[in-house]
Amino acid sequence: MTTPISIVIAEDDQKIAEIQRRFIEKIDGFEVIGIAHSLDDARDLLEVLQPQLLLLDNQFPTGTGLELLRELRAESTHTDVILITAAKEVDTLRTAMHNGIFDYILKPVVFERLKSSLEHYAAHLSKLAEMDSLIQSEVDGLLQPGTHDAKPITAPRLPKGIDALTLDKIRTVLEAPSRSLNAEQVGQAIGASRTTARRYLEYMVSTDELCAEVAYGSVGRPERRYRRSG
Repeated sequence: MTTPISIVIAEDDQKIAEIQRRFIEKIDGFEVIGIAHSLDDARDLLEVLQPQLLLLDNQFPTGTGLELLRELRAESTHTDVILITAAKEVDTLRTAMHNGIFDYILKPVVFERLKSSLEHYAAHLSKLAEMDSLIQSEVDGLLQPGTHDAKPITAPRLPKGIDALTLDKIRTVLEAPSRSLNAEQVGQAIGASRTTARRYLEYMVSTDELCAEVAYGSVGRPERRYRRSG
């Protein structure tokens, strides 16, 4: 029986860390052996557990994941790193690449994107383990996977009943971080029924793109209101 690839998650948001852990549980061949909610905890777990892979957030209250990444490379730590972050600045990506990340995933994390990345990582390790000596074609397959045997990462497939156009409409309606609407209000804004709007809203909550909170209306009845995460 093949030993699972060991993973430590470093993410200060406990909810997001738990989502990532549950995603990984659904993917064969991987095991989460530790979760850190601070950079200091991440350092301790890396030193003690020595995982094969670190899923690393960038923003922490006491510093950044990039700072930890630089430390790992300066110490020649063998743990590979996938950066999972909301940072869309090119400089952040460039710095991460210069410090040897395996992949860069933007939040909110979609299951299919994470699954594709982890499977690519497993295939990468498998190829390395099978190689006795180097030939150029095999090196190219490892370092340039988009142009050789490995499949390029594609956009995630949406569940049945969910389409990208309607998702984009809802993103526009809830573009302001402080805006909070119920399903009926969102449905009116996008020209859809309350039931349809709620289906899309709950899907976006499941991917951590939106968050839902219970509010009480003027007659005291509870209702779910939705807004952008973060």
